[in-house]
Amino acid sequence: MINVAVIGLGFMGVTHIKAYRKVPQAKVVGICDAFKLPADGVLTSVTGNVADPDPVKLDLAQVQATKDYKEILANPAVHAVDICLPTAQHVEVASAALQAGKHVVCEKPLARTSAQCREIVEAAKSAKGYFMPAMCMRFWPGWSWLKAAIADQRYGKVLAARFRRVSGPPGWSKGTYFKGAESGGALLDLHIHDTDFIQFLFGRPKQVFSRGLSRFSGAIDHVLTQYDVGGSIAVSAEGSWLMSEGFGFNMAYTVNFENATADFDLSRGPETLKIFEDGKGARVEAIVGDDGYVGELTHFIDSIVAGRAPSVVTPMDGAQAVEICEAEEQSVLSGKPVSL
Repeated sequence: MINVAVIGLGFMGVTHIKAYRKVPQAKVVGICDAFKLPADGVLTSVTGNVADPDPVKLDLAQVQATKDYKEILANPAVHAVDICLPTAQHVEVASAALQAGKHVVCEKPLARTSAQCREIVEAAKSAKGYFMPAMCMRFWPGWSWLKAAIADQRYGKVLAARFRRVSGPPGWSKGTYFKGAESGGALLDLHIHDTDFIQFLFGRPKQVFSRGLSRFSGAIDHVLTQYDVGGSIAVSAEGSWLMSEGFGFNMAYTVNFENATADFDLSRGPETLKIFEDGKGARVEAIVGDDGYVGELTHFIDSIVAGRAPSVVTPMDGAQAVEICEAEEQSVLSGKPVSL
């Protein structure tokens, strides 16, 4: 059993606690938040863009609860630390946790800048514990299916791929998200998922060309990017906080293969993933598995148990996702393509 402490009890921290309950070899033994620490162990009124209204109830007789993350790091019973803090705090806490000998999983973006990301990457190289950025789309049902479909070329080669991740501005933690100098706006909070998934599918892009704007945060709150991934494949992604009230959140992709089109749209419910195959018409592809949070944390815990570093996503992957997003921001500001 791997004992885990979650640091940061906002939407993502609570989401991770719920996910650990579906990971057989994980046990939450500690929680930490400087402002939201529950006196009774009940975490409620925490919202985000993937709805799950059920409250979390923790037995504080069995779970360490503190406002000071250093108390978590000093506890020898804690094997792994899950960092769900605002981005600006990632470098300090992740570095301290690694130095304390803990295994660490850290929410995206890994840090606000690629230079800060490299600090964490360097700390992870010499650490006793393993480090994994929490890039959940690499594990998301329907998205992991796409990775496999491209890898085994079941529908031939990819001709074009388009990704879309859009919502209204965050209605929670505005004091954090709307400080673009700290959060990175929609570019680093939302769009980075698709940037990372594109590098997961096709490798590091050679060049990006982006258009975008700022509306809420002072950083990039809407972005549309074309990625040069080599060859003739046309790849693009859109990320936005500009959707009007009532629109909600949606993520989607359309990938054109030589012999089929795969179309994922979260708004379609049970028909989320459709395949349009030449000569066979349209069908719904069954999506198997829990959400990506359960998938990524299962991989993290299984890797610790097996005594090997997580392989689906590495510290460098997390750093490169931020680096590519920085190139996208530079392209928006300059109006020109940016090489990587």
